[in-house]
Amino acid sequence: MAAAASGTPPAKMRAVQYDACGGGAAGLKHVEVPVPSAKKNEVLLKLEATTINPVDWKIQKGALRPLVPRRLPFIPVTDVAGVVAGVGPGVEEFAVGDQVVAMLNSLNGGGFAEYAVSSASLTVKRPPEVSAADGAGLPVAAGTALQALRSIGARFDGTGEPLNVLVTAASGGVGLYAVQLAKLANLHVTATCGARNVELVRSLGADEVLDYRTAEGASMRSPSGRKYDGVVHCTVGVGWSAFEPLISAAGGKVIDITPNASAMLTSALHAVTLRRKRLVPLLLSPNRADLELLVALVRDGKLRTVVDSRFPLSDAAKAWQKSIDGHATGKIVVDMEG
Repeated sequence: MAAAASGTPPAKMRAVQYDACGGGAAGLKHVEVPVPSAKKNEVLLKLEATTINPVDWKIQKGALRPLVPRRLPFIPVTDVAGVVAGVGPGVEEFAVGDQVVAMLNSLNGGGFAEYAVSSASLTVKRPPEVSAADGAGLPVAAGTALQALRSIGARFDGTGEPLNVLVTAASGGVGLYAVQLAKLANLHVTATCGARNVELVRSLGADEVLDYRTAEGASMRSPSGRKYDGVVHCTVGVGWSAFEPLISAAGGKVIDITPNASAMLTSALHAVTLRRKRLVPLLLSPNRADLELLVALVRDGKLRTVVDSRFPLSDAAKAWQKSIDGHATGKIVVDMEG
């Protein structure tokens, strides 16, 4: 493995991990552990920033056991940006010193640390116009928004239909990206969010914005009377029955990014009965092409990462708790310095 630009990486690094499932922010521990090494087709990164996604603390709660965490103790978080500090055998597209964005393997985690190993296939170069915080927000949240919109029929090459889309919880991490990407695909966007974020969501391109705490917002009906060709459903506690009368009979889809058991069953029934109106659960399929597209959109000023707050690694527990509390507007960033 090549040495880092500033010298060989140290033997040890600061990291934040948990030793058991459960415990929330109080279960996080600051430790010093060995710096990992890049194996075949892997890249060693000196991390600059990482962002928290709800799935990170859901894993800690045990929601995905026994799949993850695969072993304990576990260093959580997957969405990172940093600088290449070394490359493993078979890696030719990256060199020490390259600035990058990466999605770490969710089975291994590793983002709450000064160094982490990423697969070269889920690592992309980060141009100077894209800050570490902006890049670290993209892999899960923007990737999910992009794939949800494609599932509805959105196209980003100028050839798509001018569809009508609803984005729920539009001021969250996925929702804010979904609004922007939908407008880039020439869609008409209705969005729901809290009153304090109405102007932000409108400024990012939403055509109609509803305060979900009002009667109009709770109904989720388009003020212009449009039926939705698709819904990017980013919240919880709203079931299929609430959406069915709102979507187009010609094949409207509700893309559920946080499906529960009931949603999975409903989706299966829709599939076997060939329903035109359908609930579709979305599980992100990470890939380099999507990440390269998203980074390029940020570089070109067409997509923005909205940062809710930033914390140093020493305050990782505060960032973790803020994500658990569920009221962040955009992304929660943890900076490795400090």
